[in-house]
Amino acid sequence: MTRIHDLAVVGAGPAGVAGALTAALSGLDVVLIDGAARPGGQYFRHPAEGFHAARPGALHHGLGRFTRQWETLRERAEVLLRHRVWAVGRADGVVSVRCLEGDREERPRTVAARGLLIATGAHDRPLPFPGWDLPGVLTAGGAQALLKGDLVLAGSGVVVAGTGPFLLPVAAGLADAGARVLGVHEANGGFGLARHPLLAAGRAGEALGYGARLARRRIPYHRREAVVAAHGDTALTHVTVASLDRDWRPVSTRTVECDTLAVGYGFVPQLDLPVQLDCDTRRDPDGSPVVAVDTCMRTSVPGVYAAGESTGVGGAALAEVEGRVAGRSAAADLGRPVPPDPALSRRRDRLAAFARALQEAYPVRPGWREWLRDDTLVCRCEEVPLSAVREAQAMGAVDARSVKLLARPGMGWCQGRMCGYAVACLTGEDPAPPRRPIAQPLRLGDLAAGPGSSPEPGGSEPPSRRDRTGASPDPDPGAVL
Repeated sequence: MTRIHDLAVVGAGPAGVAGALTAALSGLDVVLIDGAARPGGQYFRHPAEGFHAARPGALHHGLGRFTRQWETLRERAEVLLRHRVWAVGRADGVVSVRCLEGDREERPRTVAARGLLIATGAHDRPLPFPGWDLPGVLTAGGAQALLKGDLVLAGSGVVVAGTGPFLLPVAAGLADAGARVLGVHEANGGFGLARHPLLAAGRAGEALGYGARLARRRIPYHRREAVVAAHGDTALTHVTVASLDRDWRPVSTRTVECDTLAVGYGFVPQLDLPVQLDCDTRRDPDGSPVVAVDTCMRTSVPGVYAAGESTGVGGAALAEVEGRVAGRSAAADLGRPVPPDPALSRRRDRLAAFARALQEAYPVRPGWREWLRDDTLVCRCEEVPLSAVREAQAMGAVDARSVKLLARPGMGWCQGRMCGYAVACLTGEDPAPPRRPIAQPLRLGDLAAGPGSSPEPGGSEPPSRRDRTGASPDPDPGAVL
């Protein structure tokens, strides 16, 4: 019989660490699982030498708080880094988390728990445009990850483009590290938060700080502009920048020479694990599917909680608060009652309202489709051009799934993570929740070897949702964070 923890937490970012620590301080037996070699997620990504080795300006506010939480958590919970979770299941009130343990020589392993907190974050949402497959073109998050995690500059002459406030810290971080940032191009107007002055006031200082860092280096910030094409034979040499109307249709263009383009149009929550458990989803203001949770971060599946970007993209501060709420809920559901914390709930509501306002202020407008040409790759993995998507539609494809079956977009290495949003938009529908029985790449030999260990004696099949009665309570009292 495998050891059954009280709570398994997947994700060692702000939400996962805060949720795991809250539950552990409440007296639960907690195990934290993450595929990376170091904690922090994308927000607090840092070099192998530790947080202190990062370049000045490469890390965000709140690092000291996160570091203290991490050090405390390591003393109170089991931590499993370098464990890539590829599947989860639930049977008889026990959740099974299937991992691949290690780096080069990975070994299958199964972790069992009575409850599960999913805090798997999000990844960049790119939009296709001519030349986006050239070397030198990468996502804004990718450029930041290189800098934070490896202290590597993506290039020397960098253009930052897309939409949303995330462009500011990316540009500022690259400039602080020595890159020549040629400009920041915001596709929207940049004043969308004017309709929410009270919400914007709390973040005005942070925005002004980034603006000051750009101004010191004379980095221009252009509103209603976007990179609509990238050019070069074997690598990026220059980009076409367009002035846009309100719907993002190009009005006029100019050329900017550069060797690197960092582009991002928001984020896509990683929902593979909650969808595997049949957790209900809902639509965020930008149309993206996210996990549906109640005010206590409980999903529709008993004993399963979600926090952070998987419930809606809102940043590290909101993710941490949601993690704490989820940890308290797990403790209460598993027999460790905790007193209510109205201040925590109010802070969560305030941060969530600001996140919704940001999504409304920085939408993706439909005019980006006019940037595309027939030979523009929509799916880079399978090299599917726009013309193939249009041909599939002419053959009768009416949605993203039928286009995928006829033209193969989304069937490559990323399994639609990079092109899924664009294909859905081109077919006139909102992106659907992912349906991937395997959340991480794994070898057929690992799949054939079975789970490695199972919470059921002699069991080897993945658990399914046969029992949704929840976990039995533990009556021992505990303290809370």
